[in-house]
Amino acid sequence: MEYTVHKLGKLAGVSSRTLRYYDEIGILKPARINSSGYRIYGQAEVDRLQQILFYRELGVGLESIKQIVTAPAFDGALALKEHREKLLDKRKQLDTLIANVEKTIALKEGRISMSNQEKFEGFKQRMIDENEKKYGKEIREKYGDETVNKSNQKVKGMTQEQHDEVTKLANDVTETLSEAFQTGDPAGELAQKAAALHREWLCYYWDTYSKEAHAGLAQMYVDDERFTAYYDKEQPGTAEFLRDAIMIYTGMKNKM
Repeated sequence: MEYTVHKLGKLAGVSSRTLRYYDEIGILKPARINSSGYRIYGQAEVDRLQQILFYRELGVGLESIKQIVTAPAFDGALALKEHREKLLDKRKQLDTLIANVEKTIALKEGRISMSNQEKFEGFKQRMIDENEKKYGKEIREKYGDETVNKSNQKVKGMTQEQHDEVTKLANDVTETLSEAFQTGDPAGELAQKAAALHREWLCYYWDTYSKEAHAGLAQMYVDDERFTAYYDKEQPGTAEFLRDAIMIYTGMKNKM
């Protein structure tokens, strides 16, 4: 079966303008242009649009989606299986949040009791899921599934007091690092204090600490542009400065 822009848009629940834009950027080209100048889409284009909308639902940007679906090695069936797993994870998170809301309503009505830890289960799961989406592949490749899974379990088990403490500590790291950066000396007292605070912050998430892992993470802050952008957003060069400070702190400066 074939579709015009209008019919395909109506079928998929997207605007004709969106389909025309997808054509312009090369993410979804029509199968052909008919004699009247109308874009005509076939089954292959319908299937690709479904994939695009799945990725959009999962928060993937259009440029990334284009790279994925236009790659020669793209496997539509495998992609659907991956979509299914991610959507199941998303549903699990939503179910947790819904259950949390329902418990809180029951608590307010005096029907149940609820611990402070229970009140934040859904939000902690969301934080884990967001980190997994952004950095999961790289972190798992570097440290292994077991290490990452243990870290996630540690986050889930945090009390509200611990969550408040680690949040304050993260702010302390940022403020101290900013001051240390102004000195230009990664071996200086302020920079080494920032490195020590960074270690303390990590230990809220890591099951075990090692100097090698700490130094490896610091190097990743420089090697991975997403981490670099995070640390350099206020002062360019901060990621490298933090890396150097941690290398000195851990004694790994000349070993990596």
